[in-house]
Amino acid sequence: MSRHGLLAAVVASLILETTGAMAQEQPAGSSPAVEAPAAPVQAAPAAMAPAQPAGQPSATAPAEAAPAGAMDLNLPHVLSPWGMFKAADIIVKAVMTGLAFASLVTWTTWLAKSLEIFDGKLRLRRAVLAIGDAATLKQASRALDRGGGPGALLVRAAEEEAALSADALDHVGGDGLKERVSSRLSRIEAAASRRMSRGTGLLATIGSTAPFVGLFGTVWGIMNAFISISRAQTTNLAVVAPGIAEALLATAMGLVAAIPAVVIYNVFARSIAGYRQILADASAGVERLVSRDLDFRAIAPATALAAE
Repeated sequence: MSRHGLLAAVVASLILETTGAMAQEQPAGSSPAVEAPAAPVQAAPAAMAPAQPAGQPSATAPAEAAPAGAMDLNLPHVLSPWGMFKAADIIVKAVMTGLAFASLVTWTTWLAKSLEIFDGKLRLRRAVLAIGDAATLKQASRALDRGGGPGALLVRAAEEEAALSADALDHVGGDGLKERVSSRLSRIEAAASRRMSRGTGLLATIGSTAPFVGLFGTVWGIMNAFISISRAQTTNLAVVAPGIAEALLATAMGLVAAIPAVVIYNVFARSIAGYRQILADASAGVERLVSRDLDFRAIAPATALAAE
């Protein structure tokens, strides 16, 4: 072998030994140089994510859309009247229960008072007809002997007063008897009117106070809605809607209780006014019978003397 060939072989062996030594030392000492490109490779998809088309879902969207402190956007309960009542605050529940009871009282009073007014008017009309057909107080008393109601009371009161004043009529005129009969009849009229008006004051109270009671429930419900906003630190519809819905339901129930009460009260006021008018007609008929009996008593002695 020539000197040049031997020198080339030595140089080649030195190069191979140097390369082998570097390959054995590289895993322990040169890891940063190999792993350095990994960071840009991992960061590239994140940087390129906003550039994806709008129609393609992003792989990182679910993780970013559901952070640990995110709130559920679903409503906490069903927004039906019964569901809102069950989920309402205890104060709002009390308001709604009171308004529902007031509405029940209104309709119960309407039914009972309607039957009472109808029966009272029917009896009074019969009494007015009997009094008008009678010629004397005794005939009216016999016609109304089996009947009840204020008409019969008027006739009996006049008959009793005439019997108590029978002895005095021989010495004095009948003006005092007419005044006493009128006084007793007026008291019977007032008592019958008060009895027929009983219960209508409750309707007036419900009609005037129910809207304000419902307004109190509205204010309380809205206050609860603001408290929920402050606790959740969000104005999400799921937080605000239940309290506002409960408040509006309380307002609606207040109107449901108040409007029928006012209408029914006005109807009863007109009906009771008509009842009082019929009662006044019956009282006037009794006074006419008393006056007629006094006239007959005055002319009876003269008739007897003429017959003798």
